Amino acid sequence: MKTHSFLLLTAVISSALISTSVSADPIALSRFTEPAANVPAPWQRALISSKLKPTEYRVSTVDGITGIEATADNSMALMGRAVSVDLAKTPVLCWSWRIDAPLKNANMKTKAGDDYTARVYVALSIPAEKMSFVTRAKLKIGRAIFGSQVPDGALNYVWDNRYPVGTSMANAYTDLTRMIVVNSGPAKAGQWVSVRRDLSADIQKYFPDQAAKPALLAVASDTDNTGEKAHAYFADFRLTTRDDTCQ
Repeated sequence: MKTHSFLLLTAVISSALISTSVSADPIALSRFTEPAANVPAPWQRALISSKLKPTEYRVSTVDGITGIEATADNSMALMGRAVSVDLAKTPVLCWSWRIDAPLKNANMKTKAGDDYTARVYVALSIPAEKMSFVTRAKLKIGRAIFGSQVPDGALNYVWDNRYPVGTSMANAYTDLTRMIVVNSGPAKAGQWVSVRRDLSADIQKYFPDQAAKPALLAVASDTDNTGEKAHAYFADFRLTTRDDTCQ
């Protein structure tokens, strides 16, 4: 059984990834200049389980935009990198993504349906003194099972197949991970779509008064539960100011 609650983010966090530098200027997180068979460092693919077929990643150019191409076939793996950011200076996360088509049988309310053509993850670090007793207990159990690098919390921005834009709910595996639908359905499939999220506001909304900070950014095409095929692209990630329209 796939445990999205912890394993999806643990594997990348435990890898030796390079952090971004803190800056008041926009921080580019995905500068790719030409196609390549492998996504270059500091991005790194992380296998979730040796029992799962891994999603394949490469750098490709589509419609003049160069980014990470993800090809999933009953598979799951992350492509991620560490981040360090001062949210007071650069609170907004921008990116562009594109899918061929949404999944047919996924359903984010169920463990069996917890798959997405495109997902963007932000793992969070939270000081222990800011967590409730219940949260600390859940993390203790999770880390006893899956390792010491289990994230304190996470935001997942998804291109869903059925729920409308703006839908938000706890992950089917854990309430420490929040799923947020930012695109939905087939209407914009086959084209690049720009996304702008006020990361600071989202963290405060879903992890209020916990002094949470982003620790990891990752992308995925995820189909190991439904057994479907998916094809997505991710590009132009940057942390920036609220004046940036992300276009």
